[in-house]
Amino acid sequence: MKTWTMGIAGVVALAIIIASSYGALGLSLAAGILVSVLFGFGWPHYLSIPAKKTLGTVITLVGTCGAVAAAVSPGPGYLIWLPVFLALGIGAVFVVQLIRGTGQSHRLESTLGASAGVLLAGLGSGWIAAHRFTGDTAMTLIAGVSALVALLIGMIRWPDRVIAPLAILLAALAGPLAALLFSELHVLEAAVIGAAVAAVLMSFRRLAGTAGRPRNFQGAIAMGIAPLGALGALVYFIDKLLIT
Repeated sequence: MKTWTMGIAGVVALAIIIASSYGALGLSLAAGILVSVLFGFGWPHYLSIPAKKTLGTVITLVGTCGAVAAAVSPGPGYLIWLPVFLALGIGAVFVVQLIRGTGQSHRLESTLGASAGVLLAGLGSGWIAAHRFTGDTAMTLIAGVSALVALLIGMIRWPDRVIAPLAILLAALAGPLAALLFSELHVLEAAVIGAAVAAVLMSFRRLAGTAGRPRNFQGAIAMGIAPLGALGALVYFIDKLLIT
């Protein structure tokens, strides 16, 4: 499986998230559910762990419930239900391992990997929460443009020691440019946001390089989408930090 498939999956998922933020809230919710389904059922394939369908269902449900809660919860705590869903999801992962019985293969890897998937799926609801918190798409667009630049740079098959600094630098420049064109956010703040977004994406690029290439198409899509879950929570946190 070609590694560029992960990059394309990330770019497409990011485009869906950004485009949906310009529409009604229901469109953002539909995009969040779609991304949760693609990630949830693909993540166990990327990890090559047993009980793929069952664990994929658990991960998908956590992401879906998190997106719905972020869309309907009264403000300002749009992610107030997220810890509950994460706890239930991780608990469900342990229940699945208990049902599998003793002596099964890769139980530790399956438990830890699926729990990480639950966390990433739930954090992805931060994109919806960030949009509702500000009421506009400025922060989503700034973070999205920075992430797009980093994703495109990350698709170049150069060593991490070259790609990581380059991606962070260019994303730190893309953030202020987007801020100047589409928002009133200070240039320095936008540069910090761009650098932080790129740093998260480059850490996942390093992780993917260490773990090896995905074995099938579903796994490649899931790994491409995975960093967007972490970015969702980051964007929401930065939104609250800057505004409050």
